[in-house]
Amino acid sequence: MRFFGTIAMGFVLFVSGGATCARRPSTIPYPPPPVVFNETPTIQQVVEVVNRTSAVTQLSTNSASVEMLSMPGLPTLNATMNLQRDKNFRLRASIPILLGMGMDMGSNNETFWFEVPENMTKTLYYANHNQYQQQLDRAILPVDPTWIMDALGLAQIDPATVIAGPLTLPDGKLQVRTTVATAAGNYSRDLFIEKNAGYVTDQFLYNPSGRLVAQSQASGHRYYEQQQCALPHRVDLNLVPASGPALTMRISISDYTVNQLLSGDPNLFVMPTSATNSVDLTTLSGAPMISAVPSPGPQAYTADASTAYPIRGTTSSTLR
Repeated sequence: MRFFGTIAMGFVLFVSGGATCARRPSTIPYPPPPVVFNETPTIQQVVEVVNRTSAVTQLSTNSASVEMLSMPGLPTLNATMNLQRDKNFRLRASIPILLGMGMDMGSNNETFWFEVPENMTKTLYYANHNQYQQQLDRAILPVDPTWIMDALGLAQIDPATVIAGPLTLPDGKLQVRTTVATAAGNYSRDLFIEKNAGYVTDQFLYNPSGRLVAQSQASGHRYYEQQQCALPHRVDLNLVPASGPALTMRISISDYTVNQLLSGDPNLFVMPTSATNSVDLTTLSGAPMISAVPSPGPQAYTADASTAYPIRGTTSSTLR
């Protein structure tokens, strides 16, 4: 199945007429998050701070952008994004002059989908969550796209799944390794956590054989006082299939509305039905795919935190 190749060719339609999209201006500085760790914390303390994001039940924005980094010839796309725990998610991105022919990625409690333009029509790729989990070891996409919700700053740590950490790295960041049970076996997940403010910056997901299948790198964190947690405003995602090129994308968010959806659409989390063609991903396997454009692939973890906001203040105890 030429899945990623089809996506690449579909998006080429966006630029065939020379369309461009201006980049958004840099966001203004916001108050940095407070210090929560003054010394190496226990795993219980790390879990408490990271899991503060459970106070965020909804995130919504009409001022996002999407860059397909593995398809460097494409312009930046304007996007809207809405999510609601646990599996409701909708990301729609397009160039303004080609509304209706953009990318539509979404999920609800039963199904996830990815709709893209193909020639002058649209193709909808979809799958039932439970059925897809049964075949992750041979699936076209290496993870269920609801993993993106974790990458957007909502990752949680179940202390019962922790198998290592917190380990202090040379740059001061903390590393915690957990297991993720699936029908295909136990995956492992490495979380890298900012040493003072306690938010997750990087995630690496490995399949049961130890192969990297997904990575996220979050930056531009802002502190949300009411929820007592920091959320990233730029997230780089890398999905690494068993064959073919990696799919690498960047989601940038100018502003969030927290715990409120900026949409009155009753079908916000309903899978679209307007596509001419539809493909059930559970019927496909990871056969060789087109390598239309060389992909930069997943980037190794780096200690460079220059894009993160600074840490505010000090505290008299280890955990605030």
